[in-house]
Amino acid sequence: MPKKALNTYCVLLAGGSGSRLWPVSRELLPKQLVNLAGDNSLIQNTIKRLFPVLDAGRLRIVCGEEHFFEIARHLEEINVSSDGKIIKEPCGRNTAPAILLAVLNILKKEKDAVILLFPSDHVISDPAGFHERLEKAVSLAEMDHIVTFGIKPNYPETGYGYIEGAKRVKGDAFAIKRFVEKPDEKTARRYMKAGNFFWNSGMFAFKASVLIIEFRAFEPVLLKNMQKIISNGTSISIDTYRKLPDISIDYAIMEKTKRGVVLPSDFGWSDIGSWKSLYDFLPKNGDNNVVEGDVILKDTKNCFIKGDDRLIVANELDNIVVVETPDTVFVSDLNNSKNVKSIVNELKKQGRKEYKAHTTVYRPWGTYTTLEENGNTKIKRIVVYPGAKLSLQMHHHRSEHWIVVQGTAKIVNGEQVVYLEENQSTYVPKTTRHRLENPGKVPLHLIEVQMGPYLEEDDIVRFDDDFGRK
Repeated sequence: MPKKALNTYCVLLAGGSGSRLWPVSRELLPKQLVNLAGDNSLIQNTIKRLFPVLDAGRLRIVCGEEHFFEIARHLEEINVSSDGKIIKEPCGRNTAPAILLAVLNILKKEKDAVILLFPSDHVISDPAGFHERLEKAVSLAEMDHIVTFGIKPNYPETGYGYIEGAKRVKGDAFAIKRFVEKPDEKTARRYMKAGNFFWNSGMFAFKASVLIIEFRAFEPVLLKNMQKIISNGTSISIDTYRKLPDISIDYAIMEKTKRGVVLPSDFGWSDIGSWKSLYDFLPKNGDNNVVEGDVILKDTKNCFIKGDDRLIVANELDNIVVVETPDTVFVSDLNNSKNVKSIVNELKKQGRKEYKAHTTVYRPWGTYTTLEENGNTKIKRIVVYPGAKLSLQMHHHRSEHWIVVQGTAKIVNGEQVVYLEENQSTYVPKTTRHRLENPGKVPLHLIEVQMGPYLEEDDIVRFDDDFGRK
């Protein structure tokens, strides 16, 4: 009997904070969850790009626990069910553990499978060319190769790692001779001229069984420990997961395996790893500017200017990036904008909240936006999704006043349960059990005024789930 074809799965890696795209990308809302190139988020665009040619039922996404609910919402927004598709890591341990976790999860359901693996935050301008490469990659993977998509360099980029191809293996694929770290410009020009060097895209195709063989050969302790984690069948302990090595798939497997091949690819790829790379990808106006938001320009060229909710006026600028968010303005020379990562590290050292969260924070039940914070007073705009509710909770030191702006609110306030419509309000004294719920079919909007010292988690007692925090 002919051998049955293996099912093909797609695994997306959705970890990381994308700090080189700060202040838009932050720890609680990283770049894969932001609309940077079109009307959809980067992860939504990645999924929509894949599933004209693949089965959406065989999608798996590996992400951090703090992004689980927001990624699920992004899937549902594009009519892809999130059930059983999202694999949570309790903490980030680089790409090798994340990939191995996904592969072992798939092998709990399948004897074997071809796996296509992609970061969730890349962009591609030629989907047809991408689909053609997918077909070739799957064919190579079925022959027990571990395929990496090598992007043909069209300029001497110093921000990417490179892959050097050796002898031709099959079709236009090459055996991998070596991986090269990010070069200087002179070396990058030499690589371009040689013709057998490719940008390392971080995209792969392989059989699950083949990757497990290579982990057994090169990372046996990691494999053994991850198999124990998977066999428990319960939520993964952060203490256990944190003990796994922090190692990339390139260092763990690809630089050691004899099965690796590089598939030359040219489908308009970018990893959107900096404001400069996003600028290069997006369409320009007549003065070679990328402009988003409420922006007025005078004698300005070669700039990327992105506004949020304020007017930006730029006068006689050249090669500058300006990014405005409700709480931050970032200004930089465009070519050196990738250095913002070191600025984010400094913000973290200083304990500044701007490195982590926007003024608007996304929760499983909706969003809250801090409008004003002054001494013992904080004012928030809260949006609760239809049918969603916050946890039952109580505050020791602060009281709250809720005013409904739109929709209907069901409120537990001590021993009372009240329903409020637009322009109605209620007062929640401190030490009073309370819960906010949206029983309606439209989003609930309200203004919350908090009075008293804001002590974050030290002030809150929760009586049920932990996901209703605000």
